[in-house]
Parts: sequence; C-alpha cells; structure tokens
Amino acid sequence: MAITLLFAVSALTFGAMNVLGDPLFNILGPIARDTSNPKSVKLIEKAKNDYNLDKPLPIRYGLWISGFVRGDMGVQFSTDGQPPVTELLKERIPRTVTLLILGQLIAVLVSIPWALLSASRADKFVDRLSTATTFMLVALPGFALAIILKYLFAIRLGWFPLTYRALDPLQTRLFQMLLPGFVIGLPAAAIYQRLLRTDLITTLQEDFILMARSKGVSKPRILFKHALRPSMFSFITVVGLTTGALIGGSIVVETVFRIPGIGSTLVEAVLRHDFPVVLAIVMIVATAFVLINLLIDVVYTIIDPRVHR
Repeated sequence: MAITLLFAVSALTFGAMNVLGDPLFNILGPIARDTSNPKSVKLIEKAKNDYNLDKPLPIRYGLWISGFVRGDMGVQFSTDGQPPVTELLKERIPRTVTLLILGQLIAVLVSIPWALLSASRADKFVDRLSTATTFMLVALPGFALAIILKYLFAIRLGWFPLTYRALDPLQTRLFQMLLPGFVIGLPAAAIYQRLLRTDLITTLQEDFILMARSKGVSKPRILFKHALRPSMFSFITVVGLTTGALIGGSIVVETVFRIPGIGSTLVEAVLRHDFPVVLAIVMIVATAFVLINLLIDVVYTIIDPRVHR
C-alpha cells in the first residue's frame, strides 16, 4: 500500500507540475517566447531535447521516476542546470531534518508533562489556563509566532542569533536552530497536549486506576506508570500525522530565520517553475511521511502487544 501510494503521489504531482507554467522560460528566459527568430527557435528546440520536454508526458514520467528510484533526481530547470537536484538537496535536507527533529523533540518534551499536569487538575484553574494557552498557540499563525519570538528573544533580549549561518561550527548552528525549533514545536505541543490530556482523563477513570488508588499508590506513580502508557495511542498517531504539517510550517520558519532548507528551496522552485526540484522535494516528503507512519504501526505493538495479536 505504501509503494502504491508513493507512485500515485508521484504521478499526480508530475502531471500537475507539467500543466502549470512554462519551464522553457525559466531555462532560456525571454528567448523562450521569441518564436519569430530562427536563433531562438534553435535554442528552444535544443532546450526541449536536453530536458526531455519534446517527449510525451508518459515517457517523461517514466524517465523521471526511473531516475528517481536510482537516486538521480535530474537537473534544475535553469540556464545551466547546476547544481543537479540531488546535490542541491543533499546540502539542504539536513538543515530541515535537524529543524524538524528539534521541533518534534520540543513538542513532545513540552506536551507530555503539560498534559499530565492538566489531567491531574482537570477543570481547575491550572487546566483552564492551559486550555486557553493551547487555543492561542493553535490559532496563532506560524509567521506571527515566528516574528513575535524572534523580536522578543533575538532582537530585544539578544539570547538567540537573528539568522542562521551555514558556515558556522556545528554546535553554533544547532544553537541557531533552537529558536526556530520552538516556533515549530510550540503549536504542535499545544495539539499534543489537548489530545493526551483528554485520553489521560478517560484513562484515570478506568477500574485499574481506581484499584491502584485504593492500594495507596501515589498520584505521580499512577500518572506516570499506570495512566500514561495506555493513553499514548492517539498521541503517537498525531505525532506521525503532524510531520507533514511541520514540514509545511518549516517553509515559514526557514524564510523568517533565513535557513536554506528544503522549505525555502520549495518556495523558490515553485516560483521559478523548477519542476524537478519541486517533484524531488514532494517525493522525499511523501516517502518520509509514509515511513514514519509505518514506524508508528510498529510502535503500537511495542506499547500494547494486544495490537499485534
């Protein structure tokens, strides 16, 4: 099913990209529109041949997908096609992956204790305050949160650098990713917290929890040992499904903090009608999304062996 899904995504994306825009204009510039000049016509024909634009759509798709599965993502639709798409993404993918991992770590590490605190004090002041906070974080647009945090912690307080610098040492670059990681992680933490809180409240009403309480088990032990694990199914599912949304959110964050990752690369490629770059990024994201959700299915069996049976 995963393989079929990926082929469907690749075919739909390839078809959609090839009916939008004019790649020849990006490759040749205004010459692509000058069909009255014999020199221009020759250049247009050469570009079509070099980039396989003179072939029927199914053949072009076959050439592209066969190259993709071998790790050859083609060349950019530009005047020189350099650097090749594979080399471009090799440079930029690690930055986005680092940002997403950092954002997910922040989201998980913030949301679990936050949900435990709210569930243990359901409908009290702390719970109502956390509910208002989660609604605010979910409703606040990503670019607004990015600008607010950047202004407060980078410009006013000076705790974080204003932009990302690719030539700095690794430790420095990781620190530069911290504030963008919070921009991505906090809204996700709000979603995780609301879901996990609800499941925890339901679990805390189960008979085995009442039994643990009657035996005098402490409240923290009940929360962490007895209630947390059976409440994690929906939480883990949403963590996997949110990966796609976080990749979308990285576009805004990379733009605000000037991080040259695949988010900003995707925006540039769409604006330039650079189809090979767009297709490569879409397929990489789709593949990562499918693999993460397959991994989640495996994690289910670890959390609760009954799922496997």
